[in-house]
Amino acid sequence: MKPFFTKLGLLVACATLVSGCSVVNRIRAKNEINEGARAYRERKYAEAQQHFERALELDPNQKNAQFFAARAIHAQYKPGVETPENIAKAKEAIEAYKKVLGQDPNNDEAYNAVAYLYGAIKQDEAQQQWITQRANLETLSPEKRAEAYTVLASKQWQCSYTITEQQENKQTVSKDGKAVIQYKKPKDPADFERAQQCVAKGLELINKAIELNPKSESAWAYKTNLLLEMVKLAEMEGNAEKRAQYDKQYQEAQAMTLKLNEEARRRREAEAKKSPAQKAS
Repeated sequence: MKPFFTKLGLLVACATLVSGCSVVNRIRAKNEINEGARAYRERKYAEAQQHFERALELDPNQKNAQFFAARAIHAQYKPGVETPENIAKAKEAIEAYKKVLGQDPNNDEAYNAVAYLYGAIKQDEAQQQWITQRANLETLSPEKRAEAYTVLASKQWQCSYTITEQQENKQTVSKDGKAVIQYKKPKDPADFERAQQCVAKGLELINKAIELNPKSESAWAYKTNLLLEMVKLAEMEGNAEKRAQYDKQYQEAQAMTLKLNEEARRRREAEAKKSPAQKAS
């Protein structure tokens, strides 16, 4: 019987030791987070990163440490600097944020940071895939998916706008005694075709956004802008009938945009008039 009790005693001692070590490591991890926060405030971002990563080593269950580490890495990236080391730091931040999202898929700051960093280092295709993935994620709220579709649509609008607003693609003419801008086809037919494709894709995306969130101000604003692009393109073609159709749709979308803006303004005013007690309830 003696050997049995000896082994039992050892097991109890080990269990106690492991429990004690876990408590100590959690305390040390919190200290590392505090030190990391101090370093971050002092803009010592590399040092902050080390503290947050050490906290994770000590206590892998520290969810905040992973996010803080990602932010510290992100802070070391210098926008506009295209050195290999700086690009590598952006990619490191992207991977760190993805780990955060692996634990917390609804972390909007982490998602937005990844989208921003892809754009900052000119990985447009990766950025597009990243936003598209979010737009198609059915486990996400309709409002957040609508936001993603709106961002994608905005890029298609920018594609067309960059072409239609080139100086050589418009001219000032007199109409009813007033100077107005008239749009004309680009010299390169490929530019006109690309603008058409971008607007068509943009409208497809923005309609998905509105279907998910019919009250989205930004979605309706971009639908308005995209329809205005269609008006320009129809004018470039010299198709008066199509231009009139798209102008009507543009006016309707603009009216909805203004209506939603007014409703949002009234909500903000009503919220501002509430007492502190009403806001807390």
